[in-house]
Amino acid sequence: MNAMNAFAPRVPRRLLVTLHLGEMPEHLPAWRATTRHGVAPAEHVDGGIVDRLLRDYGGGFRCARVHSARAPRNTAVPGARRFDNIEQLSGVARVLRIEVQQDDSLHDLVQALRQVPTVESALPEHLSFAPLHATAFGPAATQRTAPVYDAAEAWSPREMIRLPQALGYTRGDPAVIVGLVDTGVIAQHAALPAAAMRRGFDTVDLDPASVGGLGLVGDSHGRDEDPTDDVGHGTGCAGILRADGLDLPPGGAGLCSLLPVRVLGAAMSNERRVGVGSIANIDAGMKRLVDLGVKVINMSFGTAESQLPPGAALPHLEVVKYALARGVILVAASGNSGLVERYFPAAHAGVIAVGSVNMRGEPSRFSTRGEHVALCAPGEGIWTCGLQEDGKGLQRANGTSFAAPFVSAVCALLAARANDRAWPLDGAQARELLMESSHAHPRADTVGSGAGVLDAWAALRALEARMDAEDESDDDAPGDAAAPP
Repeated sequence: MNAMNAFAPRVPRRLLVTLHLGEMPEHLPAWRATTRHGVAPAEHVDGGIVDRLLRDYGGGFRCARVHSARAPRNTAVPGARRFDNIEQLSGVARVLRIEVQQDDSLHDLVQALRQVPTVESALPEHLSFAPLHATAFGPAATQRTAPVYDAAEAWSPREMIRLPQALGYTRGDPAVIVGLVDTGVIAQHAALPAAAMRRGFDTVDLDPASVGGLGLVGDSHGRDEDPTDDVGHGTGCAGILRADGLDLPPGGAGLCSLLPVRVLGAAMSNERRVGVGSIANIDAGMKRLVDLGVKVINMSFGTAESQLPPGAALPHLEVVKYALARGVILVAASGNSGLVERYFPAAHAGVIAVGSVNMRGEPSRFSTRGEHVALCAPGEGIWTCGLQEDGKGLQRANGTSFAAPFVSAVCALLAARANDRAWPLDGAQARELLMESSHAHPRADTVGSGAGVLDAWAALRALEARMDAEDESDDDAPGDAAAPP
């Protein structure tokens, strides 16, 4: 698939429909309730025009809400939940995954649904990939064979962003949880300490018909609580965040915890494994992470805007709004196309989009650029955990997928240090701190690659300065006037 001239592959017979606020009927079950609690999917939505369109164009259908609510509801119905105001306003309470019987008229069905007054958006459910450039999986992918480990090379990108100094200043906090939305993690990997890993889960729900010509590998159908990685992409990101062993440099998140969710299953493409997942799989995993209390979410996946059909809603919009409203810091890889374009979720407002640089600090040739990119981090020749079966595998990885976890790690350290001083830190503040403290790009004419290159130690100092300034302003605030004698 060429990201520049082809639409993202879609899941046959499936579409995602978001209803306007106040238009979601109460009878529609959550997808998780249909898979875990034996609740039957709904066979009608509104009893009116939406149902008629779905039957006329799709020949019949079944549907469920993509998301479960944050809090349980007092009811005899298993798995039932009540959505709160943030869930309603962000839209996560109002997204339906609909499966129709016939696929021939799906495009016409989507166009018709967009004209219905109660419908906010409608789009075919499509697939997302990791690595982000689905054409080659070569220059911006992990190595096909395990190279010989080079300790000096492994330390270079960490030293480049002054990560050792940052970890010397603060070791992080296990109470700060980094959510990893990816292909899962090999939890038994020798370089990943068990104490660092929170119990993860799996939202992948694919079958061979849903991924076209790609051959699925390993666990691909049926949500469960096992986030085991069958690709190596997520495990590579996890090593950058939390490695502690096998002579790898220590993970950038220090003592912060890691909670993996497997939203991308494994498929074979050009004789190598890639991660593939549907938009609903990804969004369901992200929302559950937010509800479990993560502070930072790393998103090393995406879909190019050029791959979306004309007029299509932007993917992940509702769950991004929801996470930001809950105070979660969102970090995403900018993409590996080498073009000036927007990938989502990286290009959504409020997300910290991360590009890649080489060890000279120059933007990588494959790094996707644009005004939305906040900053860059090392993304070439990154030594981290690999997928080898002995649990001791290492890989030398390239791509913005592996630049983003460096920024996520520093965001976790910032959150931990802010917690030490009872100072609230949100995504907008984290983005400002990272950008204002970054190293300038070596070339003054560099455009589309953000404010500069990540500097972990400078970001922590910038946070301290901001917290000190606010403390001083509080001390200088006028108190109550003394009462006259």
